[in-house]
Amino acid sequence: MSTTDITIRPASQQDLVTINQLITTAVMTWDLPERVKRLSLPSYFYNDVDLKHFEIIVAVQNKIIVGVAACEEVNPAELPGNKTGLLLHGLYIDPDSQKQSIGTHLLKEIEKRTSDKGLDGLLVKAQKDAIPFFIKQGMQPLKTNNPAKDFENRLWKKI
Repeated sequence: MSTTDITIRPASQQDLVTINQLITTAVMTWDLPERVKRLSLPSYFYNDVDLKHFEIIVAVQNKIIVGVAACEEVNPAELPGNKTGLLLHGLYIDPDSQKQSIGTHLLKEIEKRTSDKGLDGLLVKAQKDAIPFFIKQGMQPLKTNNPAKDFENRLWKKI
């Protein structure tokens, strides 16, 4: 299937069940112990409040949601050099639709939103399995200054 068949649009309340089902299938493929995945899974789900707090977008292919991304403005203290930016809160692709550039399309849309807001860049706190994807997209790993406080797998992209 061609990536030109992908539509990116804002998520709606009606999408939440589908989004959370997609998140479930994506998280269950992660390289983590099964118990950890089961226990942590609910913390990844989005709800009505999240629709107001985050910018949540979905990738639709043949009228089916195949990817979701969410972001929010981040405290400059978390960013290199006290820059301004968005935090990519989540990027999930249906496992059957991975390796089709859907994640790249969603990330490009988040980068566009970062630029449109006049912010300096994009921060992601990545699941270890996803680090190669984000590096391929031009993101740079950030140094962990305080291992007890800093998320270990932080990456930054100047926009």
